[in-house]
Amino acid sequence: MQISKKWYALHTRPRWEKKVADLLSKKNIESYCPVNKVSRQWSDREKIILEPLFTSYVFVKIEETENSSVRSTDGVLNFVYWLNKPAVIRSEEIDNIKRFLNEFDNIQLEKVSVKPNDTVMIVCGAFMDKKGLVVSMKNKYVKILLPSLGYLMYAEVKTSDIEITSATQFPYPENRELKYTTK
Repeated sequence: MQISKKWYALHTRPRWEKKVADLLSKKNIESYCPVNKVSRQWSDREKIILEPLFTSYVFVKIEETENSSVRSTDGVLNFVYWLNKPAVIRSEEIDNIKRFLNEFDNIQLEKVSVKPNDTVMIVCGAFMDKKGLVVSMKNKYVKILLPSLGYLMYAEVKTSDIEITSATQFPYPENRELKYTTK
């Protein structure tokens, strides 16, 4: 049986991102510290510097058996957890970050969350690959309105099981897609 490697996010000491990535590579552990090309102006010159895109975060691609080796690396505080497990980052997201950084400089990050009227795609569970409209939110759950068969059925989906596809509204239930509610 082949064990597959997955991407995980690590929380690092402040300003240790590049150092942690270097230490992990010395242990032959695949890591990725996305760096942003940023222009800085000094009194006598302008210089392009490379600074971590995500402060205090580094990504590693490992098998679960390598967790303790990663944790014991200087500068690593812990894995980033979601629902009491190390958060798995999809390979497509890492590839998208790499592609974006190759194409653009001076990238700015903006933290976003799911909010009413966002169009989302369920990425996990029984309703996987269904789209809908966020109508209500409560804690870590999105309330979903399923307008199929002419009935309104409510189901709760974890916010970790959806991703935002756009901030526009769906047409009303005739499209037979999922409709999400936030409260």
